[in-house]
Amino acid sequence: MRLMLVGLTAATMAVPAAAQQAQLRPDQQVFRALYKELVETNTTVSSGSCNLAAEQMAARLKAAGYMDADIKLFPGPAERPLDGGLVATLKGSDPKAKAILLLSHLDVVEAKRADWERDPFTFIEENGWFCGRGVSDDKAHGAIFTDTMIRLKQAGKPPKRTVKLALTCGEEGGPFNGAKWLVEEHPDWIAAEFVLNEGGGGKADANGKPVSLAFQAGEKVYQDFTLETRNPGGHSSRPRPDNAIYELANGLVSLARNDFPIILSDTTRAYFTEMAKISDADTAMAIRALLANPADAHADAIVSRDPGWHSTLRTTCVATMLDAGHARNALPQRAQANVNCRMFPGESVEKVRGQILERLGNNGITVTPRASENPREAAPPPPLSDMVYGPAVALARKHFPGIPLVPTMSTGATDGRYLNAAGMPTYGMPGRFGMPDGNGVHGLNERISVAGVMKERDYLHDLIVAYAGK
Repeated sequence: MRLMLVGLTAATMAVPAAAQQAQLRPDQQVFRALYKELVETNTTVSSGSCNLAAEQMAARLKAAGYMDADIKLFPGPAERPLDGGLVATLKGSDPKAKAILLLSHLDVVEAKRADWERDPFTFIEENGWFCGRGVSDDKAHGAIFTDTMIRLKQAGKPPKRTVKLALTCGEEGGPFNGAKWLVEEHPDWIAAEFVLNEGGGGKADANGKPVSLAFQAGEKVYQDFTLETRNPGGHSSRPRPDNAIYELANGLVSLARNDFPIILSDTTRAYFTEMAKISDADTAMAIRALLANPADAHADAIVSRDPGWHSTLRTTCVATMLDAGHARNALPQRAQANVNCRMFPGESVEKVRGQILERLGNNGITVTPRASENPREAAPPPPLSDMVYGPAVALARKHFPGIPLVPTMSTGATDGRYLNAAGMPTYGMPGRFGMPDGNGVHGLNERISVAGVMKERDYLHDLIVAYAGK
């Protein structure tokens, strides 16, 4: 998953943990207990159980009034039986209104206790932070979405739309992906007009001051390619000009020096339009020039100084692994490189393969797509319709006054790639603000601000209620 983090104000940091917990509203304290249970359940691929986490959330849903028929618990496959999940359904009052789906992954990245300052699977509140593996990626969403399903049920009156919840395993890696399995094996369980997912968020400055909110509409697709050169080889005492390593290296240098062309979607055009408003004068001028003429190399060079912006503008391919030669004293008979590509929405594997070949030149390097469970095409970005984007903007003004909501495209990947490819527009939700230091997501000492996650919970609950209809 891409980084989804919560910013922190200086004032929040100053509040002792015990005092801050006491300040929570009664409904927030209930949510905190659910969140704690989810974080403290180990769901790593090596030693965890998504089944247990799913069962815990199912028990909370049933305690709120959901019936057995409303909840489907499913195990992982025979080789990964603990990689299961759940789908829960709250039936709406209007049979003609299409459902919405709340999607969150239960699994988390590995966390080695010896490396952490605290036990990664103990939910700790400290100096205004919640600490633990998954507090941000992605158990914050899992807890908020489950909590919202409970609150919708307890409201007593069903919403107009049916609201579904899918908690799955395998987003962070491993041989089984629950979201993909649901799309392929049980699409009726999760059928929806659109999907709310991770991938959005926002930016905060180094002091924790919110700068912008992000509403994700579209994401790239991950694809690896094997680049290979072959040669008869020979004795290393008799070098020859057609060395397999040199030929591969020259091709990789050419690939690195020749960017893929700029592509602008409605989402990225809207994103850069907003970024121009809050950038320095020179950067803003370059952004506007690039929007007017994507072939403007000078403007591209300025905007692409930001690696994230560079990736947002185009498909990217980069060498990540090398393997060559068979003996220290022999000319190489084979040289291979893995090139990892993040394909712009709407691009296909074959098109990207052709673009790689163009950049390598006619030098005998073969380019072969590696087998992947990812879609063969990056689905076009979902539309920024008033139905979806409008309520997000309106409620952002209420909950985060003065902070712009910016459409974004993820340069990473989430489970949304499977649902988008299946024709269910999937959006990454705003509501939290990413600190420049990364907050430990996928790394050490993952943390999220207490005040921030409670604010996000309020925002997303109101947004889901608005989507579902009263």
